[in-house]
Amino acid sequence: MKTEIHRPWRKAPARAAATLLALVALATVAGAPAHGATGGAPTLASTKAQTGSGLAFTPLRWAGATWYGPGLYGNRTACGKVLRPGTMGVAHRTLPCGTVVKFAHGGRRVVTRVIDRGPFTRGYTWDLTNGVRRALGFAGSGNIRYALALRYARGEDAKRADAARAGG
Repeated sequence: MKTEIHRPWRKAPARAAATLLALVALATVAGAPAHGATGGAPTLASTKAQTGSGLAFTPLRWAGATWYGPGLYGNRTACGKVLRPGTMGVAHRTLPCGTVVKFAHGGRRVVTRVIDRGPFTRGYTWDLTNGVRRALGFAGSGNIRYALALRYARGEDAKRADAARAGG
């Protein structure tokens, strides 16, 4: 019977490589550039300059979107806004009311806020109001590019919604 000799140093290079790969994968998933390189993604400074609004946005990402409105006009959204045909806003399941989001589709860009909860269609991340849909030239349902504002000032609509939820 052969006796196996314990040699932990032989496993060290393999563990180091596995750890390095895990860290690189984590940095990629988290959106952090490796070793300070941006990899062609817009930097916060260039994104801030492009919007002209003084807001910095995350890099654009793809997600599924639908639109809503007809049959719901006149009703209040989850954030307290009355939905009308020209209302500019989007619905998201978890983002706080008032979160600023930039959308891009077909060469057009729109910056708007989360004003409602949804979508309730499986497989989609965003529900656009009819106003946002028309501004982007979005036909119905499909993929759309979006970016979240890193920091934003909460507007009056969000303050009113918070006061309504608090009972005041």
